[in-house]
Amino acid sequence: MPETVPSWVGRGKTRMENDRLSELIRRAGCGQEDAFAELYDLTAARVHGIVLRVLQAPDLAAEVTQEVYVEIWQQSSRYNKSSGSVMAWALTIARRRAIDRVRATAAQTARDDLYARQEPRAGDHRGDEVWEATREHFDADRIQTSLEKLTESQQQALTLAYFGGYTQSQIARLLQIPIGTVKTRIRDGLSRLRDELRTERGASQ
Repeated sequence: MPETVPSWVGRGKTRMENDRLSELIRRAGCGQEDAFAELYDLTAARVHGIVLRVLQAPDLAAEVTQEVYVEIWQQSSRYNKSSGSVMAWALTIARRRAIDRVRATAAQTARDDLYARQEPRAGDHRGDEVWEATREHFDADRIQTSLEKLTESQQQALTLAYFGGYTQSQIARLLQIPIGTVKTRIRDGLSRLRDELRTERGASQ
């Protein structure tokens, strides 16, 4: 039968790991990037693991894990052993960051659902009226030519809204921008599109 490994061996290994991480966080706090890189290598698997368990989304977990290490780097000079071991401290930051992201995502989803219930179409009524009037008075080629004169962000918003049929909240989620930004891009894009079309019509007369 294989010999049983004494329990003090495991405790000794853990103590050595803790001491090593403590030394690395101290050096990282002094701005030593090589120490921080080694700290990352020794802890990243467990940090990412706990973030992934909370978020259940690999891409999002990778993003939040990066945020965790940015915070660890920024706070490394303030680490104190009274906060627990370096590993426990890092996992606490990871868990908090992951839970904060869950709460933020849930809040954003609730806001998007509210906006979606309030808006039957992509733009506000005034914006829809402007678009319909534009379509009635100008052919598709002229509209497309004028669209190309808008900023890329305005083109994108108008195309998704009036050709793609997306609501403002859907566009916000798709582009990962605030819904207020979507509203501004659509409003400004429609205004500029109307001006471009009027200028073109005046030049052709």
